[in-house]
Amino acid sequence: MTTKTMISRRTLLTALAGAGAVTLAGCEGARSPAAPASAPRLPDALIVEVDGGLAVLGGGNPQTIPHAVATADGKTIHATAPDGADTALWRIDAATGNASDRVRLPGRWVPQTVSTDGTRVALTTEEVSVTKERPAGREVTPVLIADAGGVRQRLRLPGNFVPEAFTGDLAGLFVLEWLPPDAPDRYRVRVVDLTTGEPGPLVTRDKGLIPPGAEEEMRGDGRQAVLAPNRQVLYTLYTHQPDHQHTRDRISGRPGSDVHAFVHTLHLEQRWAYCVDLPGPFGHGPAEGHAMAITPDGTRLLVVDVNSGIVADISTEELTVRRTVAISSGAGSAYAVTDGDRLFVAAGASVVVCALADLGGGVELTTGERITGLLLSRDGSRFYVAGPTALSWHDSTSGRELGRLTVPGLTGVRGLA
Repeated sequence: MTTKTMISRRTLLTALAGAGAVTLAGCEGARSPAAPASAPRLPDALIVEVDGGLAVLGGGNPQTIPHAVATADGKTIHATAPDGADTALWRIDAATGNASDRVRLPGRWVPQTVSTDGTRVALTTEEVSVTKERPAGREVTPVLIADAGGVRQRLRLPGNFVPEAFTGDLAGLFVLEWLPPDAPDRYRVRVVDLTTGEPGPLVTRDKGLIPPGAEEEMRGDGRQAVLAPNRQVLYTLYTHQPDHQHTRDRISGRPGSDVHAFVHTLHLEQRWAYCVDLPGPFGHGPAEGHAMAITPDGTRLLVVDVNSGIVADISTEELTVRRTVAISSGAGSAYAVTDGDRLFVAAGASVVVCALADLGGGVELTTGERITGLLLSRDGSRFYVAGPTALSWHDSTSGRELGRLTVPGLTGVRGLA
């Protein structure tokens, strides 16, 4: 992990103002200075990651707030800030920067996840990423469910839980339960009934009940989560799974296979989970060398291991690996995006572009600096690359750089706003 350079808040706001940015990090309520006349303009509004939070580049009404989560479609951002001993919660339109009225929540809270329709937020007292770190030990987990009208439910879950996603009907909350709660080293996915506040098991893919003791307990690293275009299925890539058995194996009594990586498939509407095993060498290399992308029609999921230079092509209907194909290998953190016709894979300072039809004929485009994020424009004509200090955009056919914006503290790109 690289050491992040500390920069002043004024420096960050000045740089982001050149892109018409809404900054989601630092102190509340600040306005950024007027944009320099020569500042480059982004073709698309983007949600990017900066030191300490998020930023919207290309939006309006620049302002600064401390904690935020964005909806999967990038339209709405939910933010919080201390309000005395309590917490203020409000929504921001990512395209315009316009903010809603604030509602006051009792106590101190940070947003953890937002429903796919953007109306509900689950908040916790500590911010923990589902795919980046494990929580500290605790015996009880406070969770607050809120919307534009204020508090909907206040829960005290016995154990160590991290909210992951809402069910499609908003009646349940999927969570990771970490075990043992005071010194967590493994976790399982459960669903909390928001009427009773009780956590319970999911069902199997064929809607069968999971017997007590048969739930999967995972010990690996959650690398990346991708929501299906229809917003009904959440795919999460896990690597390094020693001594792990899937629910289907624990129910049947089979010992399971020697799998080091798989895609956990969570149906938000039907509340079932299923794991798609990835063949070796997936999971044998560093977790950050793996990445995942879903086609715009939601029918194919592409999982990449840049350490070995292998792509797994998964059918989301069959939930099976249809084939694996070799592409150029690399090192470092991996990123992947697809427009349905091409697959773009970034690692190091290069982006490899493959035809999705056969995943062959890869063309390598060099950006000249270490890549920390990758994103495609909606029409597929441009790809955006985050680097250590700047965001650049390139022609997706030739790789030619079309523009560059200096963004101090830039650490990645989250999505289109």
